[in-house]
Amino acid sequence: MGHDEQFSIEVRFGRAIRKRRNELGLSQEELADLAGLHRTYIGDVERGKRNVSLVNIDKLAKTLGISIWTLFRDYGIEESSEKTP
Repeated sequence: MGHDEQFSIEVRFGRAIRKRRNELGLSQEELADLAGLHRTYIGDVERGKRNVSLVNIDKLAKTLGISIWTLFRDYGIEESSEKTP
């Protein structure tokens, strides 16, 4: 994974979803079932391989019991790739 890919919004979002999912003790399959999404989709999201729609961001945040704003603010999504040379 190149430097730019490592800090892409997709990767940062996926890490945030994984972190929150783990805090709640949910498996990818459980999260997928609760959110009405496919397990492989959740895996792709967590690996930064999906450009997630606003509808699915909303589904995931609600399922994870967190607001979209809090997810972005408190889980490192807003971190800029420019912080690290």
